[in-house]
Amino acid sequence: MLIYRILLGLFGLGIVVFVHELGHFLAARLVGIDVEAFSVGWGKPFLKKKIGAVEYRLGVFPIGGYCKMKGADDFQNAYGDESMRNEKGSYLAASPFRRIVTCIGGPLFNLVFAIMVLSVIWGIGFEVNTLGNRIILASEIVGGSLNPADEAGLKSGDRIISIRGRRTETFNDIQQIIAVHPNEELQLQVERNGEILDFLVTPALDRSTGAGRIGVYFWTDPLIERISDGSPAEMAGLRSGDRILSVNDMELPHTMALFGILEQRAPVLNIEYLRDGNIQNTALIPIYQEDGTRDLGIAWSAVRYHTPRLSPHRALARGTVETWRTFTVSVKSLSLLFSGIDLTQAVSGPVRITYMVGDVAAEGFSQSFGAGISSMASFLALISIALCIMNMLPLPILDGGMIILFLIEGIRRKPMHPRFISVFQTVGVVLIFGLMFFAIFGDILYLARR
Repeated sequence: MLIYRILLGLFGLGIVVFVHELGHFLAARLVGIDVEAFSVGWGKPFLKKKIGAVEYRLGVFPIGGYCKMKGADDFQNAYGDESMRNEKGSYLAASPFRRIVTCIGGPLFNLVFAIMVLSVIWGIGFEVNTLGNRIILASEIVGGSLNPADEAGLKSGDRIISIRGRRTETFNDIQQIIAVHPNEELQLQVERNGEILDFLVTPALDRSTGAGRIGVYFWTDPLIERISDGSPAEMAGLRSGDRILSVNDMELPHTMALFGILEQRAPVLNIEYLRDGNIQNTALIPIYQEDGTRDLGIAWSAVRYHTPRLSPHRALARGTVETWRTFTVSVKSLSLLFSGIDLTQAVSGPVRITYMVGDVAAEGFSQSFGAGISSMASFLALISIALCIMNMLPLPILDGGMIILFLIEGIRRKPMHPRFISVFQTVGVVLIFGLMFFAIFGDILYLARR
């Protein structure tokens, strides 16, 4: 199963990287820079064919790809071959403006890819599995100090129906707003016993994730949706459609009430449940892992709905809006990296991203083929937007750093000194490899925790 998830993740991540390199390829051709080779996949090509001046390749490692432009290696080597400066079609011979267009092509295509993917998803409609907007105070489950939700006066059982005037019908709606507004006062509209109340709450910054939090869980009725094969729940005789009423003589109004019972590490759970209108009893022996996790093999019923199919122009508009919203939220989230958060958990490297892509896809496919495709496509759109933002950062070696370098060259109206370029690129390599090492170290910790 792990291999299956990794392969799905590699395939998905490869698509996003391929789109990025395709953007550079088409932009280079547009401005007259010759492309010597364009490869799908990395490593030694096992299949290649030259069409015109471009050699198209298939690499042995089907992950991403690359675009090899004429004279680009000489630039990376700080003008290693000055003769290329006057050769037609060379990267070095191109004006700063044409090189800037080539650099922008990759990130721009990542945005276009995200827009197209999200537009198609909204055009065909997709199934959403989420939780409702009814909350449970975390302090009632895990104890400890009061959270922002407690201080604001919220209570378990409340329904958060809007935040800052935006309707919040599901857990996803609430999470999307709160996560990106840490330390900012938000106006919440809450339904309590049929009465509409207004509250002000300031989400705290979760330093392990960089997201805002108010200290609530979301209400899930203890209705079983499915049971894992060979799990403790299956051996106890539970099945889909059963509703748990109590565990060890403690009433179970929602699934989070089970958390406190499991914290006591009871060797046996005496379960009372409702099946086909009849109350029945069974004993379940839970599995307690060394890392503190508990395995019952139960998937609880969630809120499920299918979005309407939109017309092509409406789907394109919605895909564009969703891409822009995700882009702006992601840019804003970058500032949280300097707020004292735990970077080993908040920053994802290629290993964790690959696992997450595969995990999201595998979870979707376990429900249905359509759910798997839509889940994976949506997540790839998010990764594509993130790749666009990352590459536009003004750091050496990245597209954003190169654009700044070419802008300076255009303003000066003469090439930069080779020594400056060499130092500029060396600094970039050190920064990028340092970040990659840090991110991969965090990935290893993440997988170890998993």
